[in-house]
Amino acid sequence: MGLFEEARIAAANLSDFASDLTEPTLRVGITGLARSGKTIFISSSLHNMIHGGRLPRFEAHSSGRIGSAEIASQPDDLTPRFRYEDHIADLTQKRIWPVSTSRTSQVRLGLKYQSTGTLKQKLQGGRLALDLVDYPGEWLLDLTLMDLDYRTWSARSFEQAARPNYGAHSIDWLAYAVSLTNEPDVTRKDTKNEEPAIEIIARKAARHFTDYLLRAKKDRGAYALLTPGRFLMPGDLKDSPALTFSPLPDHLYSKDRKSLWALMEKRFEAYKNSIILPFYRDHFARLDRQVVLIDLLAALNEGSDTLAELEETITEILKAFRPGKRFWLRNLVSRRIDKILFAATKADHLHHTSHDRLEAILQRLVERAATRAEAAGAEISCMAIAAVRATQEATLEMEGEQLPSLVGIPMKGESLGEDEFDGKTEFALFPGDLPKNPESVFKAVESEFEGPWNPDSSDLEAQDESKSEENTPNHDPLCFVKFRPPELDKTAEGFPLSLPHIRLDRALEFLLGDSLK
Repeated sequence: MGLFEEARIAAANLSDFASDLTEPTLRVGITGLARSGKTIFISSSLHNMIHGGRLPRFEAHSSGRIGSAEIASQPDDLTPRFRYEDHIADLTQKRIWPVSTSRTSQVRLGLKYQSTGTLKQKLQGGRLALDLVDYPGEWLLDLTLMDLDYRTWSARSFEQAARPNYGAHSIDWLAYAVSLTNEPDVTRKDTKNEEPAIEIIARKAARHFTDYLLRAKKDRGAYALLTPGRFLMPGDLKDSPALTFSPLPDHLYSKDRKSLWALMEKRFEAYKNSIILPFYRDHFARLDRQVVLIDLLAALNEGSDTLAELEETITEILKAFRPGKRFWLRNLVSRRIDKILFAATKADHLHHTSHDRLEAILQRLVERAATRAEAAGAEISCMAIAAVRATQEATLEMEGEQLPSLVGIPMKGESLGEDEFDGKTEFALFPGDLPKNPESVFKAVESEFEGPWNPDSSDLEAQDESKSEENTPNHDPLCFVKFRPPELDKTAEGFPLSLPHIRLDRALEFLLGDSLK
């Protein structure tokens, strides 16, 4: 990142610091890959704080020191407001899960509380503005590109495409990349419309590359480090020239300013400067706290290769953040994230007897990312949570054995074996157990890519098949389906209670507790 961008970040932090003197603000980033539950986490956190939910481990709330919690005016006029009311209506009235995030949104919660410190009460009046930001998980992946040049990114992209889990999806793109080795003079004009041939080639290359990314995403879920993120979810940039580039094989490297390489490199750098850096500057560089949500259960069912890939993705993403101890003088120009919560979501898909094992696996998964953050001075916590609890626990008797089980209403269309669910009928299942030793679900995965990608291979399909290996879990697969959100209990007067959860109160205490003293 250049000095100019650092100066812009410093200016924004100075402005924030001046505002915080009159209205203290805590900026919490809710981070996670696609389908990790960011929208649900924000919605349930707001709903429980606003409506007096059961949050026994959130001290300021359970002790009654929080006098009021209300949605406040939007802090940023250029950022859409988080659709809290719509998401809550989906969860509590329609009993469906909110749609995945497709754009950046933000919400501010105004808290009035009774401070435990007399001086703080006099200076700040017991007020705190809590800013929460939601954004597509695909865009999060772009942060890993900030310190890469085009040549390095191209090499990394080809290496990834040659791996066993990606070979079947990258055949068409790699074949087109091979065809570019004998491409004639790209400065010529197209005979039909007089458009420079280099533009036609760039569009075709970008289309092949984008198709590969989309197929890989569909198969690999949210675990893969597939970049650029806007190619997967372009938003307002759909069909924009900003997305008309792709990696090129290294043998096409050229310093000629009229070459295809120069065009692709220019657009890659423009993508970083005009899309990634503003996204980072406006949101991530101003954070005080960080939540990293991870759908670990689905990854566990995929196998150890997927876990290794997820570990790599999380570690690379966290490198873009700025962890460190809070110090008011340094915060004048450079904010630091002093607390990071790693949360394995959907804990309600496991019996509570396996929650500690899920947390142990999570700690092992994020070990590298957490070690770096702790070394910089940040405080780390790992939890198994469910921002909205969709199941209840029960005991099933099967062949004389008592099995700790879950009961809930599966979503319509879900199936398990021969059972297909109608969205109305309650169902009980034994989800399975996680192993006691977290290391047993990981294995030493040898490098799936040896040496540079070979563009001279004449049989890419055979090349992929020769490298393929099974990606199976090192434990009995977990058994789970997607349950409907629960029907809310009601008070004696008939008013619905807040959304049930698992350890959301502990998460809020870790993130907010010290700011509400």
